[in-house]
Amino acid sequence: MSAAWWTILIGAAATFAMRASFLVVAPRMARFPPWAHRLLRQIPPAALAALVLPAFVRPDGQLELWGPRAVAGLVAGIVAWRTRNTLATLVVGMAAAVAFGAVMG
Repeated sequence: MSAAWWTILIGAAATFAMRASFLVVAPRMARFPPWAHRLLRQIPPAALAALVLPAFVRPDGQLELWGPRAVAGLVAGIVAWRTRNTLATLVVGMAAAVAFGAVMG
């Protein structure tokens, strides 16, 4: 057997071992202390902010703190904070984006 086949087989075995090890370790991972659960709950909002915020403040690669997108995002953020209603946030955010885009853009 050539070295390429050995490499493929070893890589496949290593991949299988990594994925199977999760099944063995998963029951122990479910028992996190309460402080770890509080920290882990913050990951989705932080990841979403890291993805969305650059689209608001750097739409064309240049920093625009008061561009139409940034202002619409600020308005949508205020609506989300005050109402905690996803539909209201989306509707107001999109209306603000259209309105500020027409006025400022």
